[in-house]
Amino acid sequence: MTKIFMTRPLPDTVQAAAREMFDLTVRPMTSPLTVEEMRTALSDYDGVIPTLGDLFSEEIFLAEDTWRCRILANFGVGYNHIDVAAAQRAGMVVTNTPGAVTDATADVALTLILMSARRAGEGERLVRAGQWDGWHPTQLLGMHLGGKTVGIVGMGRIGQAIARRCHLGFGMQVAYHSRSAKSLDFPAEQKTGLLELAAAVDVLVVAVPGGDETHHLINAEVLDAMPAHAHLINIARGNVVEEAALVRALSSGQIGGAGLDVYEFEPAVPDSLCAMENVVLLPHIGTAALEVREDMGLMSVRNLQAFFAGEAPPNLV
Repeated sequence: MTKIFMTRPLPDTVQAAAREMFDLTVRPMTSPLTVEEMRTALSDYDGVIPTLGDLFSEEIFLAEDTWRCRILANFGVGYNHIDVAAAQRAGMVVTNTPGAVTDATADVALTLILMSARRAGEGERLVRAGQWDGWHPTQLLGMHLGGKTVGIVGMGRIGQAIARRCHLGFGMQVAYHSRSAKSLDFPAEQKTGLLELAAAVDVLVVAVPGGDETHHLINAEVLDAMPAHAHLINIARGNVVEEAALVRALSSGQIGGAGLDVYEFEPAVPDSLCAMENVVLLPHIGTAALEVREDMGLMSVRNLQAFFAGEAPPNLV
């Protein structure tokens, strides 16, 4: 029977579906695979379901001339932790789980926008600390979103879902920077450059894929271009934002605030960020809804099922 290795425990429904078709081994830990564990997975199993943090680099694939594993059915839409070209040279295919994460990730982006603009995190900490003395007219004055401009960096599925929510839900104007113009069902202005976009918006949302091309895309120059009242929101990958530059921008008042679900060196979060009141910090919960994680896992299983049936996986990278 085909042997499959699941690198982290996925929802019970996903494990049950995989066991119906495969000889499934589930690693009980929630931490990323070690180098030795990755090599064992490739040598002892026909397929692997990896996820964020399992760093299948070129060096891993080059450690042996031939591997038993033939497919990496990634759990997640992002796959920058896998060197896809090196995997293909080693005779493996890589799949992912697009679509299933779109709405959930967009919802968390809106959560961060609201929390940052309306200072909700700061207010919640005030109440929990027993330091709230009651309502008064100038307490915790934040930024009203109606009529403001949201800028989307990366107008793919998730970027469009965020923009649509902002425009239809809050009446925000939409601008975006993307590799190509998009045909959209709501009004939006394409900006020719990232700096032009950053200078023109009240909220800048990062929604690009991870990888070498987008590493530190949001750097000191981009942050310098943003208005002093503007907020930065990152639901993409942590290293898309130059974290040290963001810390400087927040601490100096160069930008108004930030909402982050991902971090450059996660799970490590700088103490300086944790100490700031003008930043909202979430623990990478963009897709953390049971139905969504089930959909993602079942999509990984379907990719495996198709591949071992001799068919093209529906979500081939």
